[in-house]
Amino acid sequence: MISLSQIEAEIMSALKAKDQLLTDTLRGLKVRIQNQQIAKMSPLTEDEILALVKSEVKRRKEAAESYSKGSRQELADKELLEAKILEKYLPAQVPETELAAIIEKIIAAENAKAADFGKVMGKLKAQLGNSADGAVLARLLKERLK
Repeated sequence: MISLSQIEAEIMSALKAKDQLLTDTLRGLKVRIQNQQIAKMSPLTEDEILALVKSEVKRRKEAAESYSKGSRQELADKELLEAKILEKYLPAQVPETELAAIIEKIIAAENAKAADFGKVMGKLKAQLGNSADGAVLARLLKERLK
């Protein structure tokens, strides 16, 4: 379970440990959560916080990729370290081998074709929730529905 108070406690621990990268990363996450709470005008649920963390991880991975293409490896490495820090707050991801088996089962049950991508993807998301990355699901599903 992840909450704003848990993040604040870990910021304090990072400050005491003088871990600047961890402190900065968690402070950024805290600000993003607080901004969302202000916009929503109520506290965020755990699922909403998880969605924000997932978004931050994705943002950092995309930034790292851009930095790598621009020959700025030191910045790419920093972004990847921040993504790794934030990934600790996400639920464990289902391995690709298990995802492939789940996809096969749903495709067989639905007798799905390439045109049924959206329908199958919806069922996968409903079944797996936050335990699988959407990009990985889409890639595996596209490979299977060809």
